[in-house]
Amino acid sequence: MTISKRPNVQFVCKMAASIRVSRLLADQGLLALLNPARLASPGLVLPVRTKKRYFIPPAVGVKHKTMNEMMNKARAAGIVAPHEIPERPITVSCTAGIFDPYVPPEGDARLSSLSKEGLKQRTEQLKQTAASQLAIRKIKEYDSGFSTKTFPEKAQEIFVAAHECLTQFDRHKLHALVTERCYPEMVRGNRYKTIRWRFVESLEPPRVVQIRCPEMVTKGNLYGQVTVRMHTKQSLVIYDRFGRVMCGKDEPRDVLEYVVFERHMVNPYGAWRMHGKIVPAWAPPKEPILKTVLIPGPTLTPQQELYELSQKGPVPPAQQWYK
Repeated sequence: MTISKRPNVQFVCKMAASIRVSRLLADQGLLALLNPARLASPGLVLPVRTKKRYFIPPAVGVKHKTMNEMMNKARAAGIVAPHEIPERPITVSCTAGIFDPYVPPEGDARLSSLSKEGLKQRTEQLKQTAASQLAIRKIKEYDSGFSTKTFPEKAQEIFVAAHECLTQFDRHKLHALVTERCYPEMVRGNRYKTIRWRFVESLEPPRVVQIRCPEMVTKGNLYGQVTVRMHTKQSLVIYDRFGRVMCGKDEPRDVLEYVVFERHMVNPYGAWRMHGKIVPAWAPPKEPILKTVLIPGPTLTPQQELYELSQKGPVPPAQQWYK
């Protein structure tokens, strides 16, 4: 019996192929991924966050440290900085103006329908009434208790309460009674001034003259605007910081106003607030404001004082005496 020393050719080829595959996987780093122990127990990765610096101190020895100094240095070097456009704030709770403002007839009178002007005025009133009826339907979908008969009294109460808060400058209550568009118009220029306002009586019952319910930004975002005519008797006096009267008198006067009230109808917690006033073109001009100015005094040299000048009496003129 003879035993051949020649190795099996198929076994040798398989071993060579397995060695090549293992070397290829080792070179590509795939053996670690195919390890059954690694697949059985996945590794835990913990994110590590470094310290976040909100303020980077300036370098030592830098002349220009603030942003304004750096911008001035860049302008002096001839570098043109881009113009920054200020962003305009958007308030969703109110609109930025009055949609379709009501145009009151001249003198607040009703012309005869037989004349040309009266017929034109009557036609315009019919158009405004039709538009107001459509707006009332939209408002009642969100505010079922709205009525043109009861709303004028409520609007007059809001008007009186807002002006009383303005005299006392209770800004928290004032924000609840006027919109964000009306607030700066009421308080602008009132610093260092004293306002004395008083509501005496209502000469005529207030009435609704126009109603609008426009949409803004998106469809369905409705805002209700109601224009109320008020003919009342009021008194207004404004004092400056020195206690002098700038304008107005303590005597009551007849005032005819067209006040616009607004509400964000989509907001279930919204309320009617004063939004602005409509001043007709035929309204009389306002009284001029009397301002307190400083009367210039005598010019002083550095070594003089005002007390010394006030204590000095009149100096008699020099005279020449002859014997």
